[in-house]
Amino acid sequence: MKINRSAPPKQKGTIEFHLPKFNKFTLNNGIKVLFVQKKSLPIIQLNMIVNGGSKFDPINKGGLAHLTSMLIDEGAGDYDSLQLDNEFESIGSIFNIGTGNDSIGLTLLSLAENFERSLELLSLVNQSPSFTNNSFLREQKKLTSKILQNNDDPSYIATSNFDKIIFADTYYKNPTIGNISDVTSITNNDVIQFYKKHFTPNNTELVIVGSIELENLQLLLNKFFVTTANKIENKSIAVPLKQKSKFYFIHKDNAAQSEIRIGHISDKRNETDYFAKTIANSILGGQFSSRLNLNLREDKGFTYGINSGFTYHSDAGNFEIATSVNGKNTGEAIKEIKKEIAGIKTEITDSEIEFTKSYLIKRFPAMFETNSQIAHHLSSMLKHNLSENYFDTYIERITSCSKEEIEATAKEKIITDELIYLVVGDKNIVMPQLKEITDLDIAVLGVDGNEL
Repeated sequence: MKINRSAPPKQKGTIEFHLPKFNKFTLNNGIKVLFVQKKSLPIIQLNMIVNGGSKFDPINKGGLAHLTSMLIDEGAGDYDSLQLDNEFESIGSIFNIGTGNDSIGLTLLSLAENFERSLELLSLVNQSPSFTNNSFLREQKKLTSKILQNNDDPSYIATSNFDKIIFADTYYKNPTIGNISDVTSITNNDVIQFYKKHFTPNNTELVIVGSIELENLQLLLNKFFVTTANKIENKSIAVPLKQKSKFYFIHKDNAAQSEIRIGHISDKRNETDYFAKTIANSILGGQFSSRLNLNLREDKGFTYGINSGFTYHSDAGNFEIATSVNGKNTGEAIKEIKKEIAGIKTEITDSEIEFTKSYLIKRFPAMFETNSQIAHHLSSMLKHNLSENYFDTYIERITSCSKEEIEATAKEKIITDELIYLVVGDKNIVMPQLKEITDLDIAVLGVDGNEL
């Protein structure tokens, strides 16, 4: 039989998706657990979420949460750092730690047959870290070196300072890794006190996906996680203030490329307008075939890629367009971005909506194929307090989103008068272009984000 490759295959039927049933329970010491049994492979993924991200860093101690996460596995129980690494490696387990604005995440991927031992090691890291002074000095030095490296990276300079501008007067304005002056002022005792305050059972959640029986899982978790809870206050940030549109520029000597960030404060994630925002943004800049990418990459050849998106923290959100272009094309690129923003607020076609819905729906089940993917999305569900049937109804809610809702979202949630423009590049090449395309004031900042 000869196959006709000139046309794509026709879709058969509709796509359905149902998240595997999950169980919710609480350990004897107060840790809340969400569990999905998945027996297709003999592995178990565990995500531990500690409500202690960088927004909890004390004033003038930025980077404390990040430094704590760097130190927490530098020796635990009777093991030093190297011994602990060897113990995880010897049983084939993968253990990682990361810090975000809202939380610190500890992730563990283990063979089912070695899960008990993996869990024992994780419990030592979580409950009995060593925090030796030698380890502190070593990791503090590593962090300051990383900050110095990042401060020479135009992309980092652009992203960190964009956050500092739009999240002004809130904790989300600070980079997760902190700055040199703050990090060098942190002491080992600061780390220990931060750990004691935030690594408590009533401040921790577990998401577990894998091949284990519920009863056995409960038994093992209660065996190893026994520390008692300390009272801790929940922390919410002040609502970020909306700003009038303005240009900001940071000089980078001899920079061949210009880093461009454009956006503004937006709402927290909620289920009322999330789906319309997702569709509208996908059309604008959230997929490879988006208007921005087809224009600036495929048509103009200004960039290797450009994207837009709504980003959501626990207490705030923002809309952002990000790209890097040849310095000589900076002004033209911004003009084209502004044109596409204006265009999506004027017209969205039926074919664009149909294509984007199809793209979002078809890729959705593939986002839940692995244990790690399922755990990641369930962790997101907890972070944003989404309804328990959120993932089961995702496809239906994308499908039922009307053109009127999508058009209204594009008009109301991408606010032209509030767009902040930040460019990092060579002033000799870029500044004349910016003055040519805008009548707005252009604030010149240093690499640290302070106005010069």
